[in-house]
Amino acid sequence: MTPPLRDTLERLSPALTETLQMVFWQNTFATKAIEHTIKHQPDWGNDTRAVFSETVYDLIRWWRPLWFLLNTEPSSAPEDLQRIILIYLFSKKGDLSALKHKKGFDTEQLFQRLQTIKHTRVLRESIPDWLDGRGEKEVGDRWEPVLTALNTLPDLIIRVNNLRTSPKELLAILRKEHITAEPIDGHPDALLIKEKTNVFILPSYSAGLFEVQDAASQMVSRILDPRPGMRVIDACAGEGSKTLHLAALLKNKGKIIAMDTQEWKLQELRRRAIKAGADTIETRLITSTKTYKHMKATADRLLLDVPCSGLGTLRRNPDIKWKLTSDDLTRLIHLQQELLETYHSLLKPQGTMVYSVCSILPSEGEEHIKRFLQSHQDFRLLKEQRSWPDTDQTDGFYIALLQRTR
Repeated sequence: MTPPLRDTLERLSPALTETLQMVFWQNTFATKAIEHTIKHQPDWGNDTRAVFSETVYDLIRWWRPLWFLLNTEPSSAPEDLQRIILIYLFSKKGDLSALKHKKGFDTEQLFQRLQTIKHTRVLRESIPDWLDGRGEKEVGDRWEPVLTALNTLPDLIIRVNNLRTSPKELLAILRKEHITAEPIDGHPDALLIKEKTNVFILPSYSAGLFEVQDAASQMVSRILDPRPGMRVIDACAGEGSKTLHLAALLKNKGKIIAMDTQEWKLQELRRRAIKAGADTIETRLITSTKTYKHMKATADRLLLDVPCSGLGTLRRNPDIKWKLTSDDLTRLIHLQQELLETYHSLLKPQGTMVYSVCSILPSEGEEHIKRFLQSHQDFRLLKEQRSWPDTDQTDGFYIALLQRTR
């Protein structure tokens, strides 16, 4: 770390402290907390915003070993948070010994505790005990390399909006915007952005030519394979990243029913659909079973991208591992099973559906599909796919493609 960057981070310390308090003690999602802080700092340039955002995510990612180095439990007190930020700054520089010049730091103890971190997985990989045990139980020997990969920075992947442009055309447009990008093998709608940049301020983004979406997430709609003219139901649409991809694959010919239980998410989906030029999407707020009861056996394609732990997205959402509890995971697993049982009947005979989760745990993926197929003889598994952060360099994802046979 160069001295100017360290000086920048020390200057940002009050803002970092406030944002960490929002994330850990006011239960605000990191993305929202960062947006809130930046919104109230209009004098910050793009470089400062980028440094600030990256540092917040890094502090959240390495939360457990940082507090272990300080030899205290996490505290919301500003003075304690500023000490954590100092430890982060000097550990990032690789020079913890320089902390001996800072009041209140025992550098000998810091180095002893650093050795403990190196030999203790929950500290080294910065993970809660319960989650480490659950991951090892479900994933086995793969857990450690997956954990390590989930602590790395993700690539910046965008999805080309084929309703407005093509990958070739967008590459040329991005070059004019001084952005270097390249296609990704096996992902026809994806482009890899080669350098750190705020793509949300690009004219091409404002024009709806692309969305930010991980390559593994893009595979969900591709595997569902909607064809122009089909009727598609997206039963857990959320804010619509996959819904918009479905619309592009339909080439705006057909019908998409996008459902969710939260109106604000559907409002965001509608806003994004207008920007993307996706005019085949109809949103429906789920208020009771009446919302979907009359749609039984009407869908050519059905997407169940169900609520999940999000553990496959820890690279970009590190706060999940500190917010998620064992009880939360149990509740989500029950909800996933319930949604699978509730919505599969919307599919026509011979139609196909995708069940997907952005999780690396089989209890949220493979185990559900195995049980479902045992109790529903009118369904068969066509394809099952796992994306792993350690080998595929994507988010952790599970996708199952099933067909209703009668």
